Amino acid sequence: MMLAQTTSMPLAGDLSDVTRRGASAKTGLYFLMAAISSMFFLFLLSYILRSQVSDWEALSEPWQPLAKTWQLWINTVLLLVASISFELARRNIDRPQQSNAREFMWLAGLSSLGFLIGQLVFWRYLMDRGFLATTNPANAFFFLLTGLHALHLVGGMVAWVVATRRLLAIPKEVESKSVALAKLSIELCARYWHFLLIVWMLLFALLSSSPGTYAAIARFCGFGE
Repeated sequence: MMLAQTTSMPLAGDLSDVTRRGASAKTGLYFLMAAISSMFFLFLLSYILRSQVSDWEALSEPWQPLAKTWQLWINTVLLLVASISFELARRNIDRPQQSNAREFMWLAGLSSLGFLIGQLVFWRYLMDRGFLATTNPANAFFFLLTGLHALHLVGGMVAWVVATRRLLAIPKEVESKSVALAKLSIELCARYWHFLLIVWMLLFALLSSSPGTYAAIARFCGFGE
């Protein structure tokens, strides 16, 4: 993935070279996030349009699994912790005690892994109760949207591994170039995780909304009557 590539630049070059490469990496990340945003936007439009067909049975109905969303709230908190941890790691890497940055990076990775495991557990919960992708269009969209989000987070975990290795590789006698490269890697991860958190919160809000909300959005978009 592009994010992993931007966090695995060679150590050659001075600080000015790191700055130049960092600007290019951030631009690439912005293009990646724009492409992901466009993809999810189109899928969400399709979701709203499809929700207006008579065979749609929203997962947020009182008798459906998303009527009680405490499991997904736990997953949301885990992703929020990961996003905050990346930001704290970025802010602590320039300080004398870089062990704080390392601890926050480990917390970010473990929280992200917990989010992914939590999503798998919830998918298993749905399937065990017969809410399969083939039984209802709403189910299919739920698995599609949450699955795509999880895949992008898995891709981000590759970048997390690279950033963590770079942070751990900083020698005891801190070299400014090593710190700059590690900080860049962590900053890219932080921005990507902030983005994925926003995407997830939008998905969560929409997927757990009532059919009336879908109808209102459809009318606003010109899909409804």
